[in-house]
Order: sequence, then structure tokens, then C-alpha cells
Amino acid sequence: MNSKQAVNEVLKFGSPAYIPIGTYAIDCDIVEKIIGHKTYVRNKVETWFALNSGRRDEVAQSLKEDSVELFRKLPNIDVIIPFKEAALLPPAGEIVSKKEKLNDTTWRDESGIIYKISRETNDVCVSYPEREYTADDFSGRAFSLPDESVFEAYDHFINAFRDDRFLLGLSGGFEVMPMPGGMENGLAMYLTEPEMIQACVQQHTARGNFMDRFYIRDGADQVFVETDPATTRAPLISPELYRRLCLPAMKERVAHIKKFRDRVFLHSCGNTWDLIGMFIEAGIDCNQSLQTGAGMDLGLLKQRFGKRIAFWGGVPVEDLIGGTPDDVRNDVRDAFKKAAGDGGFILGPSHSVAYGTKYDNFMAMLDEHDKLKNRI
Repeated sequence: MNSKQAVNEVLKFGSPAYIPIGTYAIDCDIVEKIIGHKTYVRNKVETWFALNSGRRDEVAQSLKEDSVELFRKLPNIDVIIPFKEAALLPPAGEIVSKKEKLNDTTWRDESGIIYKISRETNDVCVSYPEREYTADDFSGRAFSLPDESVFEAYDHFINAFRDDRFLLGLSGGFEVMPMPGGMENGLAMYLTEPEMIQACVQQHTARGNFMDRFYIRDGADQVFVETDPATTRAPLISPELYRRLCLPAMKERVAHIKKFRDRVFLHSCGNTWDLIGMFIEAGIDCNQSLQTGAGMDLGLLKQRFGKRIAFWGGVPVEDLIGGTPDDVRNDVRDAFKKAAGDGGFILGPSHSVAYGTKYDNFMAMLDEHDKLKNRI
């Protein structure tokens, strides 16, 4: 049984020959340890500088070569999300907008967008200028076609692994809970201007439906979408408000995506206990990112939701970063004990293999999975 067959059995709550393992994303420090040289793969800060100095083709070549090299050296990883390591690129030949340096870590572009660089976390935080919104801002339905060159690295990766790994591809977009003007302003609008939010959601939904035919690429087995509607403590808005303003869009988007593929995987962080029933109602087939620090215990999830949805996770990213190899091995064993014998389970980190993950811990996860995967 190969990766594709094993994951398909999982999704049918069948009996795969082994429990598959998948990664949401592997950040550059672990990537560089594995491939043995510097890379732009998941290297957010260096990629930002390179793209803004006109070195788009250099970045593209690195993403194409290094993402493939990475997973050639990780042959036991069954489930891959190609657009994480082989990310979409700016269009070839696009003119780079000028950015004013405000200090050693902060830049501003001509439209007032602020970019703050953190080398400690390898991240680029983006802040948008404050503005007032009107219904007219969300009334347009004329959407630009994507330039095919943005898929250069992504398509290259899919072609390299389409025959032997289970690949989760892009959709046309999944903004079912948008935050106009940023989180603080957007959350306030859910309470004070729900009609505006509804118009915004409808515009994003129309755009996603239009774009699916361009972004759901040949060679991707199924589709992976993302939304983060919760903190580690609770949903960002009440379940009642989520049902009214967000669930209809989620249902519509999932139904439209399933015109192209028959399974949709969802990444959703935080404490989503009160939302998973709605994810199932919308047609989501597998829930990834079981954030144990937010109370998302794999055993309890399996007890409550049974065979209504598959789960992907089990290894806390906190242990990958701050724990020991023994901690990680115990996490893998615990996940197998709770979920391996009941179908509908893929092992993986609770989020990404995040920046700061210890190499020995990552390797311990892979090794312990390899020891246990056939003992169902």
C-alpha cells in the first residue's frame, strides 16, 4: 500500500496497511539541516528581502530545487501540502514596489503598508493603514485572472511527487471569516456592522468560486483550505454568530471545491470544540492542527466526533520546539494509542514544523512513527 492508498483508506475510515504521517509545513531551519545548504524554502525573511531586491528568479529556482530535494530525503512522509514549501511566487517580470526603510526592522511601501521583520522568529508581520469601509468596497465581482508564472514552483513540485505522495493542493481562496482592516477592526465589525461583514464574506466567496478552476491544479489529490476562527481559549466570535455569518460561506465554498475534488482538508488552529460540528456540517473531511495547548485532545476528539471527520495531528509543536526526543516519542505513542486503531487518523505535528524546532526532535517523531505505523 502506497501513500495515496493509505490516506484514501483513512478518509474512508477503512483499515490502511499503516498509519500515514503528514506535515503541514517545515520551516527553513529544519529544511537546511536536512538538505545541507541555505534555502529560500519557508525562509520568510530572506525571501522577502530577495523578492524586494528583484531576485524573483533566484527565489523560484531555490523553491523548485530545494523543496523537491527536501522530500526526496524524507521518503516516509505521506501527506504533503506543496504550496507550503513550494510557495506561490510573484508574477515573472512584475515591477517591485519601492519600500521606505523606517528603521532596521521596519519598512513602508507607497500605499502605507508596514512590513516589520523579525529574524528571531523568521517572520514578516504586515500592518495595513486604518480606513473606513462602506458596502461599495465589497460590491465588485470583476476578478483578475492569475498569471500562470505564480505557479512555477508549485507545479514543479506537484509534477515531481504526483505519482507517489498524497498531495493537498490549493483552492481559489477560503476567506469564510474575513477581518476587514485587521483583526481588531474586523472583529468589531462582526458585532457592529454584520451587514458589512456579510457583504465582505459574499465577495470573498464569489472570488473563491471563480478562482477554483485556476488554482485547483492537475496532479493535486485533494484540496487543503485554512481558516483560524479561534484563540487557544475559545472561538473569536460566538458560535451563533459564526453559524449566521460564516457557515453559509463555508458550505458554499466546500461544495464548489468538491466540483473539482471530492475531499477537503481544513487547517484550523485554537480551541474549536464549538465549531467542529459546523465544519462537519459544511462538508470538511479532515481537520488538521489539533492544538493540544488549546485543549484539542486527540482521544476526546475521537470520542466525540467518531467517524464523522478524520483528524490529522497528535504531536504538539511545543514539544518539537521545547521538549526532548523522548517527549516527542511519547507523544507519538500516545497518539497511536488514542487514534490508530479506530480509522480516520493521520499522524503529524499539531501545527507546522515551526521555526525553532529541534532537529533531533523532528527526527524522533519520524523514527517513532516508522516503528509504530504498521502496528494498528
